[in-house]
Amino acid sequence: MSCNCNHDQSDNCIKRVPIFSHLTEEEMIEVSLITTEKTYQKGEYIYSQEDIINKIFVIHSGKIRIYRLSHTGKEQVIRILEHGDFMGELSLFSPQPATDYAVVTEDATMCVIDGEKLKKLMLNYTAISFKILEEISHRLEKAENLIEDINLHSVEQRIADALLDMVNEKGIVNLNMSKGDLASQLGMTQETLSRKLSLFQEEKLIKLEGQRIIRIMNKEGLDYYS
Repeated sequence: MSCNCNHDQSDNCIKRVPIFSHLTEEEMIEVSLITTEKTYQKGEYIYSQEDIINKIFVIHSGKIRIYRLSHTGKEQVIRILEHGDFMGELSLFSPQPATDYAVVTEDATMCVIDGEKLKKLMLNYTAISFKILEEISHRLEKAENLIEDINLHSVEQRIADALLDMVNEKGIVNLNMSKGDLASQLGMTQETLSRKLSLFQEEKLIKLEGQRIIRIMNKEGLDYYS
C-alpha cells in the first residue's frame, strides 16, 4: 500500500530520525512532500542484492533484518532495524547495486523517501548531508569493530562484549533479534552461542529469562571475558 504521507505521518516517520530531527517545521514539510508511506508483511523483501535502491526507508513500526550471503550461501546478519532506524542512505552517494538483503521480520510500516529529490534538498540543507555522512561513518566503525572481533577475539569475548553493549540500566538485555540472528551477527553458529550462554549461566554471570531476555548477574565477571 502506498500513499502520500500527511504532516502527522511525517512527524511519526521522519522527526524521530537523527538526520531529520534538527530540521525546522518548514524543512520537515519539504521532506514530507517527497515521502510516501508503505506497509510490508512479515517475510517480504524490501530489496535484494543487486537491486538499485535510490531511496531511504525510515522504519515507523516493525523490524527489518539486513543480511548478506557468502558465495557458499552462508548468511551473515549485518543489523536489525526497528522504529526510528533507517536504511538505503548509501544509495544517495553511489549508484552501485545493493550488496545485502532487507527482509521484514515483523509487519512493518515505513516512510519511503525519494532519493533523487532528497539529493536536491541536501544541496539546500547541507546539515542533512553531514548527518547522513555521520551515520555512514558510525556504521562503518561498527562494521570494522565487528570484523576485528570476529578475527581477533574469542567466542566468549565476542558474546561478553555484545551483552555488555546491549545491557540497560536495570541490568537487563532485551534482544531485538533471535538468538540465531545474534549468532550470525557475531560470526558463530546458534549452537555455539547457546552453549556459551549456558556456560555463562552456570558461572552465574547471567540468567536466561525466556527466549530474548538475559539478566546480567555479574558484570565484573563478564568484563573478565571482554
